[in-house]
Amino acid sequence: MGDENKVVYKRILLKLSGEALLGKQSSGVDPEVANYIAAEIKSLADLNVQIGIVVGGGNIFRGLEASSKGMDRTSADYMGMLATVINSLALQSALEMHGIATRVQSSIEMHQIAEPFIQRKAIRHLEKGRIVIFAGGTGNPYFTTDTAASLRAMEIKADVIMKATKVDGVYDSDPVKNKKAVMFKNIKYIDVLTKNLKVMDATAISLCRDNSLPIIVFNLQKKGNIRGVICGKKIGTYVGE
Repeated sequence: MGDENKVVYKRILLKLSGEALLGKQSSGVDPEVANYIAAEIKSLADLNVQIGIVVGGGNIFRGLEASSKGMDRTSADYMGMLATVINSLALQSALEMHGIATRVQSSIEMHQIAEPFIQRKAIRHLEKGRIVIFAGGTGNPYFTTDTAASLRAMEIKADVIMKATKVDGVYDSDPVKNKKAVMFKNIKYIDVLTKNLKVMDATAISLCRDNSLPIIVFNLQKKGNIRGVICGKKIGTYVGE
């Protein structure tokens, strides 16, 4: 079941969708939701867990969606990357209001508001107990923030990617649309790809598989889940070999 205070993962990469910050709004950031997420992360403070975060930008702008309507794909993707910077700053503000030292590192340089992404500096921040939020995706068009999460997780040598969602784990079909959908407790990378289960995009899953980096998909909206996962409780879906 996992000891309540025994840490299974010492360094994690938390992947948040932009939509996670929406709350009941149609777009933008709900400060109450950002505050809730910050409080959940603060619950890990006494466990000395090192935390990197990648947040999407879909609550503000979706590059792929805009390109499908005629916008240049490269321009649309860069706009999406800038949306992730806005979300990262909002999350940084919420975390610092809880007294948590936080740094934003952006793959697109903007010195007034964020550090540039430097792998060794990011690891140093983590070792000093600071949370690092990785903004701007990979810095390249045609790659999602899922892929950015996998890439940053490997660069900081994370033990696991924790993929936060609105549902309890990975299902064989959409649990919102299908009440009889079955949740997997464990699933292999290859099965996620062949079944097209939409855990993360195929590039991100392949990167994790090639580097044996496990993914845990869990429901962030259930209070205490993030701490439970880190302490080894059987929460959500484990994606691995």
